[in-house]
Amino acid sequence: MASLPLLAAALACLALWLGFAVHSAAHKRKAARAGYFSAVLPLFDRFATRLEPTGFPRVTGHLGSHAFDLQALPDSLTFRKLPALWVMVTLPEPMPVNATLDILTRATGQEPFTRFSALAHSLPCPPFLPAGSGVRSDDASAVPSEQLLARHAGLFADPLVKELVISPKGLRLVILGDEAERGRYLIFRDAEVGLAPLAAARMTQLLDSLLALRQDLIKAKETP
Repeated sequence: MASLPLLAAALACLALWLGFAVHSAAHKRKAARAGYFSAVLPLFDRFATRLEPTGFPRVTGHLGSHAFDLQALPDSLTFRKLPALWVMVTLPEPMPVNATLDILTRATGQEPFTRFSALAHSLPCPPFLPAGSGVRSDDASAVPSEQLLARHAGLFADPLVKELVISPKGLRLVILGDEAERGRYLIFRDAEVGLAPLAAARMTQLLDSLLALRQDLIKAKETP
């Protein structure tokens, strides 16, 4: 009988420890998500940030006369796929094009960040894009030339690049920012992503790529 109080005390200590561990993990997760873009903020001349309902920030970063929109979108609902974190980098300014062109790699039809399937026209995949890429537009007769696109095909040499959108309203690149660790997800159903901040060098590549594409589009419009 004397062991019963000891057992009760041990169980109480275990419950307290578990409660503390859960609280500590939640606090760390909240802080990690809120700081996901912390390493890239110094790249900008100035920036504004706000937390989204997901706990990840959305950032408007000004670089010279350009204002970039940065978003992180967790995706844990897709069937038979590891939970992922998509990073969307958008340059929302008028572009000298008359149609939207969307290039999506390894399409599953379940991507939460894209309007790819809503575009009416399916185009052939040029040979300089990864095999199996999807190409769609709302006006197949008005998309940028293949020669222009080929000059920027190096973007897709990175297997983490998922989507490129060229539209009259701006440009967007989507990359896989993080993915749940397979073992922990399969065994413990641990779907956490975004615990480490996005690297500044990674963001620099995306910003430079969008600015180079913008410049090429302007040049192509000015050249008869």
